[in-house]
Amino acid sequence: MEALFLDIWEFPLILIINIFLAIGLVFFERRNPTAALGWLLILFVIPILGFALYLIFGQNFYKRRLFRIKAGDDLYLHRLISEQKRELSSRELVLPYPDLEPYRGMMGMFLSNSMAYLSRGNRVFIHIDGRAKFDALFTAIRSAKDHVHLEYYIIRDDRLGNELLSLLMEKAREGVKVRLLYDAVGTHLPRRTLRELRDAGVLVSAFFPSMIRVINFRINYRNHRKIAIIDGSAGFIGGFNVGVEYLGEGPLGYWRDTAIQVSGEAIWALQIRFFMDWSYASGEVMAIEPRYFPEQGYPGMSPIQVVSSGPDARWNQIKEGYLKMINSARETLLIQTPYFIPDESVSDALRIAALSGVDVRIIFPARPDHPFVYWSTYSYIGDLLEAGVRAYTYERGFIHAKTIVVDGLVASVGSANWDVRSFRLNFEANAFIYDREVAGLLEEAFMGDLPYCQEITLAEYRLRPIRIRFKESVSRLFSPVL
Repeated sequence: MEALFLDIWEFPLILIINIFLAIGLVFFERRNPTAALGWLLILFVIPILGFALYLIFGQNFYKRRLFRIKAGDDLYLHRLISEQKRELSSRELVLPYPDLEPYRGMMGMFLSNSMAYLSRGNRVFIHIDGRAKFDALFTAIRSAKDHVHLEYYIIRDDRLGNELLSLLMEKAREGVKVRLLYDAVGTHLPRRTLRELRDAGVLVSAFFPSMIRVINFRINYRNHRKIAIIDGSAGFIGGFNVGVEYLGEGPLGYWRDTAIQVSGEAIWALQIRFFMDWSYASGEVMAIEPRYFPEQGYPGMSPIQVVSSGPDARWNQIKEGYLKMINSARETLLIQTPYFIPDESVSDALRIAALSGVDVRIIFPARPDHPFVYWSTYSYIGDLLEAGVRAYTYERGFIHAKTIVVDGLVASVGSANWDVRSFRLNFEANAFIYDREVAGLLEEAFMGDLPYCQEITLAEYRLRPIRIRFKESVSRLFSPVL
């Protein structure tokens, strides 16, 4: 029986450990206060289990620089960014459209907080349907002559996933350099499949793999990016993972997502992002060579910044971009996201925009794939309805797009949701696009989704039953540490 109980001397020891951990949370990790209070509550209410949960879910990476490239290349990039910041502030850097002038500050912010090079002369093609997106990706891979670089959070062991992997093996056998980076928690490929890939010549690496077979102490910090670069001449970024559900063949029905296909200098930014992630995960330090960074010319007119964020950074770069866009809106602000769990700064910004007369609209799913997150989303949406924000549930299937369009002029497409996890815990990548034509097409796509949506009115929200209110309250309580 004695083995079932702690010795009397162990209780003070546990209390001391919790106190020191609490001191670390408050004084050294510089956490968001709401998240810190959530962890303090867990530590003191369930001290032993809370300590174990913190080891798995509460790590902080911002003091470490996880992602690097070769020292000489890194120095070159810093010089390039510094020069572009100077040109942008002095107006030597000429923007293609006069109505982009108010966004110089936003461009400079990304240069400073994310080293996001402002690429120009890009051509953008928007994919809002999975079949069209993967047809384009597979076509680009089949035409590859030098290299294929893929980075995805989820690659399913299903028909679509296996079709992609078979194509990668085929190209590797042809002599194309194929590198595949996947997230160790999001992707579960059979060992046999991984062995076949490597035997075919595909270089494969996992992000944050578990050091212990059963437990992954970094499970809370995932590489959520979705990036593809083929021969340095075609690039993809957006919300689509690889699996048949992204073709609309899963239990949630039709899958509505958004990705962009780019040609132009923006591919260089995608390539650099892949280099850094691949070098960290695989240990292969890649150098900036002409084969990976061919001259692009100017196939289009769209300026683009590829912005990355993650728990290794002091600032929340993509969230700050969202905030800057919200605060810049004068007429319309259109948001699509599968998960909406904003912190106070984002909620306040959206409320102020709506109260200022901006037409703020948010589309999120009617069918939850994660019920706990869904009810948190519903509660936060309810807070904004009183300010005049218009909210819609997507009824056709599931909406997974992560987009924002401001005034039909500036837009963002990428992997980052509007929630705490994307803002602070996941490694994300978004393309911020400064182009009226592209933003207009994304606005058209948003408006095209409205007929498949049900608007949530303030009157209807106030009449929701007690059981729904209870679900919202419980879910919201734990949302800061989701």
